[in-house]
Amino acid sequence: MPEARTPADIEADIVRRRQDLAAALDEIAVRVHPKTIVGDAKAKAAAALDRSAGRAYVVANRAVSDVRAQFVGEDGAPRLERVVPVALVTVAVVGGLFALSSRRRRG
Repeated sequence: MPEARTPADIEADIVRRRQDLAAALDEIAVRVHPKTIVGDAKAKAAAALDRSAGRAYVVANRAVSDVRAQFVGEDGAPRLERVVPVALVTVAVVGGLFALSSRRRRG
């Protein structure tokens, strides 16, 4: 059979439950406070931005490394068989654009 509780035990239990309830209500009040909600939203947005920026950096870095590997050998020396044709095409395109631009200015 369960032990009989004294009035002091019951009163202590009520006080403890009131304190627990007060702590829970305080925590709820902090969670639903507008400043807390705004702060949480800012933190989530900053984390999402950091993740996106990190992913973009990784993608860009990988792309630069891939392009660099096409024009630079493993020893760090330029791969002239690839650099020279690209340089010639670039000079031809820029020269052509310059010629078209000066032709439009004249006439």
